[in-house]
Amino acid sequence: MTSDRTARKFPLALGRLGGASVTTAKMTAARGAAGPALIRPQRHVAAAHADAGRRATAAGLGLDSADVRARMVGRLRAEGVVHPQVLAAFAAVPRHLFVDPGLATQAYEDTSLPIGHGQTISKPSVVARMLELLFGTERAGAAGDLGAVLEIGTGCGYQAALLAQLGKRVVSVERLKPLHDKARELLAPLRNSRLRLVFDDGMRGHPPGAPYDSIIAAAGGDEIPQAWLDQLAVGGRLVSPVQQRGAGQVLVVVDRHADRYTRSVYEAVKFVPLKSGLSG
Repeated sequence: MTSDRTARKFPLALGRLGGASVTTAKMTAARGAAGPALIRPQRHVAAAHADAGRRATAAGLGLDSADVRARMVGRLRAEGVVHPQVLAAFAAVPRHLFVDPGLATQAYEDTSLPIGHGQTISKPSVVARMLELLFGTERAGAAGDLGAVLEIGTGCGYQAALLAQLGKRVVSVERLKPLHDKARELLAPLRNSRLRLVFDDGMRGHPPGAPYDSIIAAAGGDEIPQAWLDQLAVGGRLVSPVQQRGAGQVLVVVDRHADRYTRSVYEAVKFVPLKSGLSG
């Protein structure tokens, strides 16, 4: 978690966007004093890939049971996740279907897992944290949903499946064609008409679907792309990891107002790097 050290400069020059004001918020401000002080950063991709060597069969393990997901939800609640719709989404979506069968026995642990091509499926606690932050706007609180959602980095499709439970419509963009195709295959059985998968460079966002009430990124760069800010609706919120110079990645929240952007800095995280360009 970061502290209110005003000397630390946000990588995004919000001032050039028209009088942006900046606020820094501690994690406890969002969860209350009773919540945990810090969530653990995700592990490095190399460490997650090392787990792939521990193969196990998923057959006959009862991973389709709602009780398995309920235990994961219970752990999330114990760690401070309180939003009922976020918890309900985790209870509804079977995470083991989105990981390699050899890693299925670890699907409901609070750990990131490799999904191939140098990418990972994020820790449930980190995903839940980011989804709760998205619900922190006045619009989301009043509507009870995340509205129009843009996800940067589809990956295996698990977070997209969660977002489809929480948003009115979801556009999920992936730059790696093998992962885009894999996510399409894994998400097809859900037959969710609110979810659209796009193979494109996520750095550009997805202008045809803009503006978005909620934008969430599964990769972190040195700054937030201007395209994402341009596509964020007034009253909307963006949640993304950002690389702080000399301080690792942190979660950053950007809110768009009629005349400015404000940002809040939260705890340390570990995501894969944000990259541009398409890869087939």
